[in-house]
Amino acid sequence: MTTQVSNDPSGQGPLVEVDIREAGYESGKPILRDVAFDIRRGERVGLLGPNGAGKSTIMKGLLGQLPHWRGNVVWQGRTGADAPRREMSRSIAYIPEQPILYERFTLWEHLQLAAAVTGMSEEELKERSAPLLRRFRLTHAVYDYPIRFSKGMQQKMMLVVAFLLEPELFLVDEPFIGLDPAAVMELLEALDEERRRGASVLLTTHVLDSAERLCDRFVLIHAGGIAAKGTLQDIQMISGRPAGTPLFDCFRALTAGDDRP
Repeated sequence: MTTQVSNDPSGQGPLVEVDIREAGYESGKPILRDVAFDIRRGERVGLLGPNGAGKSTIMKGLLGQLPHWRGNVVWQGRTGADAPRREMSRSIAYIPEQPILYERFTLWEHLQLAAAVTGMSEEELKERSAPLLRRFRLTHAVYDYPIRFSKGMQQKMMLVVAFLLEPELFLVDEPFIGLDPAAVMELLEALDEERRRGASVLLTTHVLDSAERLCDRFVLIHAGGIAAKGTLQDIQMISGRPAGTPLFDCFRALTAGDDRP
């Protein structure tokens, strides 16, 4: 497979460097092989590919949720056996495709739990959560049980929890699923505000045309490996396509004739 790494125009170095040599759910049956990329401060990186390519598995690996993992994660230039993973767990907010809910917790109790994990005071929780609840139109439901919410409202609750934590890195899994167009715009606007604060975003999607408009750089995943990575111009060059070629056509060119499962 062909790969490419773009230069870092900021000169600050990456926030996170990921090097997955092999990872999966069962011993001897790796889903990912030789997946390496970085994420820079204030950057939105698209982790792209078809369903089943390994995108969500990469997310779970970054969260330390894979039973079989051989690789390394370097956080802000700091290395070590366990330290980077511990630091990432404190500096990441994960927005999953399927909302994660506690059946007997109200929306406010979900927020209190997230605040408690990070040592946030009740006063700070109220101050941070109020504008987020207004932005995602959940103020009226703050004492209701999210288990009874619509899928869209449940997803918005996950967004409120994530933004409440003000992390350095957002992991966003399939952000366009379950949200109406207005909520998608609110999500993107909120992410842009966080990027101005210095936070970075890694998002997965199989909708390449949307990602092309939203992301600064791309990591194209195919069959558990990297087909290409870099800016759109990098991807066009790697795929042998001229400037102006859509990302979808570049990806199709890169994987043409590949009959792997």
